[in-house]
Amino acid sequence: MKLPTLLFLSLLPFASLAQQIPKARPNQLARPASVPSAPPLSLQQAIAEALQHNYGILLSRQDEQIAQNNVTRGNAGQLPSLTGNLTRTFNNNNINQRFGEADPRIVNGASSNAFNTNVTLGWTIFDGFGMFIAYDRLKTLRQQQQQITRATVEETVETVTNAYYDVVRQAGKITSLEEALKIGQARIDLTQAQVDVGVSAKVEVLTARVDYNADRSLLLQQQQALTAAKITLNNLLGRTPRTDFAPSDSLTVTRDLNQETITAGIKANNPRLAQARLGVDVATYDRRLIRASRFPQVGLVSGYGLTRNINNAAFAGTTLTSSVNQVQGLNYGVTASVPIFNGFNLRRQEQNARVAEEQSQLTLAQTDLQLDADAATAFAQYQNYIQLLDLEETNIQLARQNVAIALERYRLGLLTPLALREAQRNELDAETRLLDIRYSAKQAEIALRRLSGELVRG
Repeated sequence: MKLPTLLFLSLLPFASLAQQIPKARPNQLARPASVPSAPPLSLQQAIAEALQHNYGILLSRQDEQIAQNNVTRGNAGQLPSLTGNLTRTFNNNNINQRFGEADPRIVNGASSNAFNTNVTLGWTIFDGFGMFIAYDRLKTLRQQQQQITRATVEETVETVTNAYYDVVRQAGKITSLEEALKIGQARIDLTQAQVDVGVSAKVEVLTARVDYNADRSLLLQQQQALTAAKITLNNLLGRTPRTDFAPSDSLTVTRDLNQETITAGIKANNPRLAQARLGVDVATYDRRLIRASRFPQVGLVSGYGLTRNINNAAFAGTTLTSSVNQVQGLNYGVTASVPIFNGFNLRRQEQNARVAEEQSQLTLAQTDLQLDADAATAFAQYQNYIQLLDLEETNIQLARQNVAIALERYRLGLLTPLALREAQRNELDAETRLLDIRYSAKQAEIALRRLSGELVRG
């Protein structure tokens, strides 16, 4: 039997090996074979857990609750204040009185006590309308904190979403490496068959095993990267870092975002821009409060008191006796104060408040410009990644076909091991690039949705 015929018959078991090897699909969610099974976790579930347990969100909500508690008319100075006071004192004294050399009056251990209680009422009825300005300011501060909380929620959701899709990406890379190992094992088997029939040297098998072990090393490193990505996501969700899970959502990119819609959304819905606008209102209220302090302040005062003094060592002439003095009754009146001169401090404070108001307007303009710049950058990245994504999705099909052809040619002895390895590496690199570009495109999409206020509804 001729050698080519013998070689062909020896390699028949591997004739359809290239067609039997499944190819990795980076956007599919088949669990990597080398990763243990774990409870599924969808993106919606991850976001729901973050909204309940993320510490940044919880702290921001506590700040919002404080701002809400501060919005009261009493905190703004519109309600009266009522104070009750009570004082009780006891004395034990030695008394020595002299009205002449022959008329000493001496008492040792003389006791007395005093009791004083009263209720006072104070109510400012005019302060240059400062109390109404203060109340409006408190409501604006509450709205500002609500926007801060909303921004914190949206930014956290963006971070959680990116972390979730990073887990998907890292798992996809593991799947690609597992497929590369299958091709590597097929190469080892084919080369060993060639050695067995004497058409190849043992060094080719050793080289194939070295390349196979190199891919195994990459797989182990990628498994560590997947573990680190899961720990990062668990930390954002407020969970135990080692909680295992399997992502159930695929990494898909929306390709029809519109720049004009994004820009309009920023102007209407972005919480950071709304926060800056409310900052201008707060600064205006601060300036008006200082101006209100130039006006007279008028208030009502009233009170009811009881005072009783008991003295057990009182003299009536030369007779030692006790005395009781008690006063009780109602008092009321009006108070008024007018600022006349305080070293020009009011003028200084008003000037500084006007500067602070101008600063808040500059901050608003800066925030508006920065958001426009962020949106322009993110949209340019988004468009670029969409183009790269289209290119890489086409390229990965070519790379997969190339590996299938190269493996078949290698089986037939028409291709060198080096060329097969090169085709295999090209496919793995294409798989990795596709995953990375798809992830980067998704990041740009998420950033645009967050900037336009569309990331979190309700």
